Amino acid sequence: MLFARLPAFDVAVVAVYFVGTILLGAWFARRQRDTNTYFVGGRNVSGWLVLISIVATETSTVTFLSVPGLAFTPADPERNIASGNLTFLQLALGYIIGRFFIAWLLLPQYVNGELLTAYQLLRQRFNSSVQRTASGIFLVTRTLADGMRLFLTALLLKQFTGWDITVSVLVMGFATIIYTYLGGMEAVIWTDVIQFAVYMIGALVAAAFILGQVQGGWNGFVAIGSDAGKFTLFDFKFDRTNEYTFWAGLIGGAFVTMATHGADQLMVQRYLCAKSLRSAQAALITSGVVVFAQFLVFLLIGVGLFVIWQQGVLNLPPELLQEMREKRSYDAVFGYYIVNYLPVGVVGLLVAAVLSAAMSTLSSSLNSSSSAVVNDFYRPLRPGRDERHYLRVSRAMTTVWGLAQMVVALFTAAVLKSNVIGMVLSIAGFTTGLVLGLFVLGSLRSPVRSSAALTGLVCGFLTVFVVWFPSSGLTAELPTWVPGWYRTKLLAWPWFAPIGAGTTVLVALVVNLFRPGKKETGTPVA
Repeated sequence: MLFARLPAFDVAVVAVYFVGTILLGAWFARRQRDTNTYFVGGRNVSGWLVLISIVATETSTVTFLSVPGLAFTPADPERNIASGNLTFLQLALGYIIGRFFIAWLLLPQYVNGELLTAYQLLRQRFNSSVQRTASGIFLVTRTLADGMRLFLTALLLKQFTGWDITVSVLVMGFATIIYTYLGGMEAVIWTDVIQFAVYMIGALVAAAFILGQVQGGWNGFVAIGSDAGKFTLFDFKFDRTNEYTFWAGLIGGAFVTMATHGADQLMVQRYLCAKSLRSAQAALITSGVVVFAQFLVFLLIGVGLFVIWQQGVLNLPPELLQEMREKRSYDAVFGYYIVNYLPVGVVGLLVAAVLSAAMSTLSSSLNSSSSAVVNDFYRPLRPGRDERHYLRVSRAMTTVWGLAQMVVALFTAAVLKSNVIGMVLSIAGFTTGLVLGLFVLGSLRSPVRSSAALTGLVCGFLTVFVVWFPSSGLTAELPTWVPGWYRTKLLAWPWFAPIGAGTTVLVALVVNLFRPGKKETGTPVA
């Protein structure tokens, strides 16, 4: 058994966290009278709350455990694996640049209106088919990706508590559904604040314990980390297959952020809650700096784990090391350290921190998915109903999408069992740039036909699929006549977003050039 079971006191700490989030949702339930309060908090949320909600939402269990694992990674010449370091932060620099573009190009279009979803803006620029296509892509990909994230979190809960994986999925899923169902977006944002505090305090406490166990203190930490190349920040080589180069981080990271934070309902919904455009812009840009600092903390935790492992303080079981080496993933190191090396009480806090990082993303996903269904599909087909009716439908959709994510998680547990993180990144890589391309087309002064935009979307999908496939591990199924160069990785995943967006825009403009005509009149949002 690689992971110890939690003592009763630590289980109690985790249980208090679950109960507290549910009670918070019940507290906000009394304020939910219409879809405006349920989905965007009455558009009266303070900028600092929006800021923390953005950061908490994009921080999942994958971030909490995988980022330290990246920095921990020891050099493995036999497998051509370099020592982990701080080069992941190059992506975070791209994330900051992408936020500036969103703040000045897209946010004014979102905030200065009565929108409830990002895709209602596409309805104003094109026709309802483009709006619903983009919204449908969001619903499918969000459910698949977050269902897999739910599985990853439930797997950790199983390891920490000894519960069956099905029980772990049900506990995580229903707890998240209940407080999101009751309290709507206000409950989601305030629990984001609490969850941000929990996981950051947990991370800093763990960092303090790790540093306290380093022989030689800070000087020993710096000396061993430097000798292993752990503090390398920039890699200026142009390697199209490496995710963590300066160019992939700056360009790819900027496009990924413009897509995930500028054209995805999960994040756009937070800007719609803000009191003003300026407040939303400040929250978005500042969140990039906070995320950079947060990643730095997690990476330094990984370096610290490597140092105490080198010093013999952290003893990892040989079977765990072999498993991680074969998978080329050291995500399990931080989880193992939490359960086996921290004192009672602190372990409960750290487990709650891991779960809070996951629940923040999942609750935001449920509320955003419900908003997309109600405002992009149901309300236009069933107009004129009273707000109480739409609120009941909204809560029902929160439950439906929560159950859908639980089904995906259970299916993942039964079938996919490994390489789940790669699947999550692949799903995101397929779609983020495509929808961004639609928003770019909608922002152009020259009219673009809806049919041309949809043609560009299809071509963008096919292009991303072609460049992604050699990285999928499925090339063994290709016929023998396929050339060898197509059987190896062509591009790192940060390049998928700019390729998808660029192809969508370029093809749409070419199609529109040869089939010119007046752009279809969009429908204003009621």
